[in-house]
Amino acid sequence: MKKNEEAVQTPLWTVCRRFSENKAAMAGAVIFLLIFLVMLAGPFFFPLDLSYSESTQANVPPGRSLMKLPSELEGKLADIVVGATFSVGLSTEGKVFVWGHGQVTGTTDVAEIPQEVQDSVITAVAAGNDHVVALSEDNRIFVWGNTRLGQGDIPEALKNADRIVQIAAGNQCSAVVDENGRAYLWGNENLCDIQIKEEYQGRIRKLVFTGFAYAVLLEDGTVAYTGRKETAVSDIPERARQGGVADLAATAQTVAAVFEDGTALVWGNCVKGEERVPEAGGEFVKLVGGRYHYTAVTKAGEILSWGDNSFRQASPPKRKKTKVVDVFCGSYQNYALYEDGSVETWGLKGYFCGTDEFGRDIFVRLLNGGRMTMTVGAAAVVISTVLGVIIGGISGYFGGKVDLLLQRFTEIVSALPFLPFAMILSSVIGSSMTENSRILLIMVVLGVLNWPGLARLVRAQVLAEREKEFVTAARSVGVREAVIVFRHVIPNVLSVIIVSATLDFATCMLTESSLSYLGFGVMPPQPTWGNMLSGANNSTVIRSYWWRWVFPAVVFAICTVCIHLAGDGLRDALDPKTEER
Repeated sequence: MKKNEEAVQTPLWTVCRRFSENKAAMAGAVIFLLIFLVMLAGPFFFPLDLSYSESTQANVPPGRSLMKLPSELEGKLADIVVGATFSVGLSTEGKVFVWGHGQVTGTTDVAEIPQEVQDSVITAVAAGNDHVVALSEDNRIFVWGNTRLGQGDIPEALKNADRIVQIAAGNQCSAVVDENGRAYLWGNENLCDIQIKEEYQGRIRKLVFTGFAYAVLLEDGTVAYTGRKETAVSDIPERARQGGVADLAATAQTVAAVFEDGTALVWGNCVKGEERVPEAGGEFVKLVGGRYHYTAVTKAGEILSWGDNSFRQASPPKRKKTKVVDVFCGSYQNYALYEDGSVETWGLKGYFCGTDEFGRDIFVRLLNGGRMTMTVGAAAVVISTVLGVIIGGISGYFGGKVDLLLQRFTEIVSALPFLPFAMILSSVIGSSMTENSRILLIMVVLGVLNWPGLARLVRAQVLAEREKEFVTAARSVGVREAVIVFRHVIPNVLSVIIVSATLDFATCMLTESSLSYLGFGVMPPQPTWGNMLSGANNSTVIRSYWWRWVFPAVVFAICTVCIHLAGDGLRDALDPKTEER
């Protein structure tokens, strides 16, 4: 009975059955299909901003622990300050904790808290992009992390200073304010305006850093810019100059003032919508700034966030727990402390695959780069398959002088050194093109130079098929030669074409990546797997930032191997001689 059932099975059903019985081929096909679907749909959920660059997020390793509070702070949290990729917590017992990615340089980790800090009772902490400042109960200042540019060079005048009431840290700079209203600033003067005009000394209540400057709140409730350079935040609105300011906050390029009536005003370089202060529905009682967003608590206990929302940092939780006691904010992270001692977080938890030297998410670039690599490979295969089938079919069917001419042309194309020729063509012609035109050119070049192998295979198969009876019968009834070739002969060699096109797909992907790796393919910032690997082509990256080359290499390798497994399995399934009878 089984033999009778097999006898009536259609050829397609037989091919599918035999292919499904090949476990390696099925696994390869399924894995490749999953990768293809992820790369196709992923960019819609994780869109790519080609202009994005964020130096503070450069070379962050994979992980989702940027907001993972230590268990020791449960029920004992007094304060949280946030650096570029790390957070610092202060307990009610005066102990300091650091979490997130604290490796701020190749040899410096802010999570390595100095022993003298651990042995002291700390009353306040502040975090810059790459260092931490702490104040002990006996009025001592501690600085650790990256101190190569003067962040830790505490001024001599501070040794005899009055009681310190505030500490602050910015981009490679630090500051303190004492109880007599005097401010002391130190650090990298080339990066941040940390000069102070003497006439303001003795009147300063609070100091806040932006990414390149600072502003102060004076004792009379007015805001002043006490530095010496003109910056985006030095042009203070008239309302803030007149007084009535209760508090100050800042982002990387803006400053916000909270007035005594609970309203807020933002000024500076508002590139992410920081100036669009929402209707509070009540007075602001606390306002803190992150990298490009603000978070506030209203008198009614509502949490509001606005500004940049790239990592959901401006989307506070909607559910109500208990009364909000405090909020902490910095970089792309937010923390809310509730009356029951619990802490809720929102914002950037980390990166699945880490970031590159420009702070770009490798996972997002991997998805978008995969779509580009597969698109280029697929388009090139279509072009090369069409050319190979047409030239191979005509050459094999007509023979004679036509065959001789087409085969000599095939040999000329085959003799071209593929990669050097593609590199030269891309460099000479592509230099005057737009990026989209350049990508189209690469597809055409790959397709036009990759067809000779398939043309020879098709020619050999057609030479055998043209001698069969069905071709003679078609000629005898007057069927045109072109119809015989492409409607009767070519379908009989379709199995060879499908297998060759499948394997060529992987080859074209490899070639495109090779061109991009060598700098002659798709150019950054448009990602492909090839130019992502090219960007990791130095010993420092290979040794210290493994995630920048491991993830593209592994996905590319898996994808290529799976295509070859599926292609080999398809070839075996289409060849009846491989099945034992």
